Amino acid sequence: MSTEAAAGGVPRRALLKLSGEALLGERKYGIDPEIARRIAGEAAEAHREGTQVAIVVGGGNIFRGLAAASRGMDRATADYMGMLATVMNGLALQDALEQAGAPTRVMSAIAMNEICEPYIKRRAVRHLEKGRVVVMVAGTGNPYFTTDTAATLRAVEIGAEVILKATRVDGVYDKDPLKHGDAVRFLEIDYSDVLSRNLRVLDASAVAMCRDNRMPIVVFNLNVRGNIMRMTMGEPIGTLIH
Repeated sequence: MSTEAAAGGVPRRALLKLSGEALLGERKYGIDPEIARRIAGEAAEAHREGTQVAIVVGGGNIFRGLAAASRGMDRATADYMGMLATVMNGLALQDALEQAGAPTRVMSAIAMNEICEPYIKRRAVRHLEKGRVVVMVAGTGNPYFTTDTAATLRAVEIGAEVILKATRVDGVYDKDPLKHGDAVRFLEIDYSDVLSRNLRVLDASAVAMCRDNRMPIVVFNLNVRGNIMRMTMGEPIGTLIH
């Protein structure tokens, strides 16, 4: 996808990256069904308007591997537990998406055939081509890699034109806008600037992979209703990293 298309075009295929925390709502733990239904409704609407939608979801609302590892748990074990948390989130999204009228497949990087399909690139692409939303869970299937990196890897594999990175703020700032009232938002920023400024909107490995594969990222506020649809219809929202 060209920079111009990412900034104002309608993507044919987009990957939506959701954190597990996006599903919390006002809760401290778990999944708020109303929030899941709202997100699913917006994704389903974008799907109906013709954008092929893939979703990668995190698991931090249920279990965060890095936090557990910092308290003494074996890092690989903690990361695998975090991957299982993403599966629960993916199943919740599948249910909400199908209630919203969007046929959906959950594909996991870790085999669990009784509840979801194994992730296979060609099968994922075929699902998208047949008009299904694909929810990708269990990260990359490997410890030490975050779901940001998994989202970038999957976006490149399936030929997505843009990564839509959902956050709590309306773009990329020079410092944390939730802590600093004088923070300045970027309308556009280069991958290298994100890395050199250590802005941490995504993991450095994910940003570097996007740079190497010329994968644009749009960082936007998920809490504003309608933003998913606005972006897939080409409205310039949030910050474009390219």
